[in-house]
Amino acid sequence: MKIYGRTTSFNVQKVLWLLDELHLEYQHIELGGRFGGLESDEFKRLNPMGKVPVLIDGKHVIWESHTILRYLAAQYGQSKWFPECAYARSLYERWLDWSQTIFQPAFMGTFWGYYRMPADKRNMAEVNRHLDTCINCLQTINSQLAHSKYLAGNNLSLADIVVGAVIYRLTSQGLTVDLPQYVRDWYHELKKRPGYIKWVMSDFSELKAREDY
Repeated sequence: MKIYGRTTSFNVQKVLWLLDELHLEYQHIELGGRFGGLESDEFKRLNPMGKVPVLIDGKHVIWESHTILRYLAAQYGQSKWFPECAYARSLYERWLDWSQTIFQPAFMGTFWGYYRMPADKRNMAEVNRHLDTCINCLQTINSQLAHSKYLAGNNLSLADIVVGAVIYRLTSQGLTVDLPQYVRDWYHELKKRPGYIKWVMSDFSELKAREDY
């Protein structure tokens, strides 16, 4: 098994974190960013979109981070990560879709508008607009966590992987973000997990004020 993608990509981090949670053996190949390689014909044959992460599992090539997560959960996660009941799966699936369409774009608006942008080029009105959306999202997460230890119940799931991967960077880029009580407690639990510590809580300072990649 191989996973392609630079460690500083939080979409790659999601996959690396899950791979460690599943105790799978894999080879991690840094690609993209300062490592380059995304425009090569060899990589385009793996992913015509030219983006990371890409997972190779035997003869299977899978791209798009949330698709990779779903594949790994179904293929290797057994009932803990991929319950037989379709409704039980929907409890975490909805958070994957919500994160990808609502929470993650708002976070990316803050990250690219603030952290990745040189200070003299920042549009703080636009950054704050995205930040307000993020804060509203945190309240949504908090409401869910008021009733369960994790987002889809009492066990870690793909819901926590995709949402949790955003929280560290959202709160570590220099903007003021106060986590609500239940989000703060949940985040404290995530920070105990070895895969989260190793991959998600890793240094991303090389991206500061960097508008390319």
